[in-house]
Amino acid sequence: MKQNTIQRRRFLQTAAATGSACWLGWPLGVSAATNKTSPCKIDEPFHGAVLNHRHGKQTDDGLQIAVRGTAPADSRVTVNNQPTKRDGEKFVAQVVLQEPETDLTAVAQTSNGRHEDRVRVVWDRESFPRYRVAIDDNGYFLRDIAEKQYGSLFDCFYLKMLRDLYRKYGTKTVLNIFHTTGEFQLPQFPDRYRSEWADNANWLKLAFHAHTEFPNRPYEDAPPEKLIADYKRVRDEILRFAGEATYSPTTVVHFGMTRPSAWKPLFDEGVSTLSGYFVRSNNRWDINYRVDDVRSEYLSRHDALKDFDSGVVFSKIDIVINNTPIERIVPKLAPLAKDPNTAEIMDLLTHEQYFWPFYKRYVPDHAQRMDTAVRWCTEQGYKPVFLHEGLLGAS
Repeated sequence: MKQNTIQRRRFLQTAAATGSACWLGWPLGVSAATNKTSPCKIDEPFHGAVLNHRHGKQTDDGLQIAVRGTAPADSRVTVNNQPTKRDGEKFVAQVVLQEPETDLTAVAQTSNGRHEDRVRVVWDRESFPRYRVAIDDNGYFLRDIAEKQYGSLFDCFYLKMLRDLYRKYGTKTVLNIFHTTGEFQLPQFPDRYRSEWADNANWLKLAFHAHTEFPNRPYEDAPPEKLIADYKRVRDEILRFAGEATYSPTTVVHFGMTRPSAWKPLFDEGVSTLSGYFVRSNNRWDINYRVDDVRSEYLSRHDALKDFDSGVVFSKIDIVINNTPIERIVPKLAPLAKDPNTAEIMDLLTHEQYFWPFYKRYVPDHAQRMDTAVRWCTEQGYKPVFLHEGLLGAS
């Protein structure tokens, strides 16, 4: 925690010096009164934090949380006009969140004048323990159905496996699809299954992932216009052959990398949540939509964080099932359920190609891995959701 606080302060000081980012109308970490780095700092909660009943005390009035920070020891500090308890430079105040979003303002009155710091937080009012299943890189099953002209979508073993999960556990699944897979393109998929898609739309959705699988990281440096054009092309095909009820706004862009300038255009297309790994790789944060280092580090240890400029909520993927041996699935998930910062949402991800025997990295027990992860979530009381519905699936 101490290391995280130090990192956050360094980031605030750097941002204030460059003027490169703003919170609520003034540079990060800058006092509104003096336009200098403020000696009054809110350390917790983090700007953009998505808070639920695990982070405080739920009351009839709202969610009571602790706001912690530092200010000169001889100053008088309030948070949202509430008094604080002091311990040297440290302060703590109890504030009740009553709105979906709340600005927390700490004010320190010192001999040198008035200083303040602000953060904004999100209250996940309807929160409950939940899990979601997303599968990336889809295209083979659509090609298979189009080529074989099955009597039912579920004559394809892949969709049958997913339906079995639904019938057994109530699992909801989003399939993130490509426009082009090899020689197959979405316009080749027939619309004769529209009624069957609609009949199963309560648990099975389709969403944009990318135009095609390769090259890797297609949108990491691409102009937002390119990403949005590809997004609309896939969306329109889903609407054509599967109908509106089956369509889902995307939550995972291929490789989890975009320009930050693409976040708002995606939000304007209905994308409220973007999920990534938020991991360190080759001395940088990666699979993180190019979110800055400080927020990526936070997301590596928390379920979610909101970017207020775009409106997008970023969420942390907890497991990649095709990469996790069956005996490691529960040991991977179980510790997350014990941490209030990661316990509320289990975000399960895998990739379609590993289900297919012709694929060079085929995983023979892939279906069993899926069953293991979903069964554990179900046994722990987690409910299936679609992340795009409401706030992270809590509508």
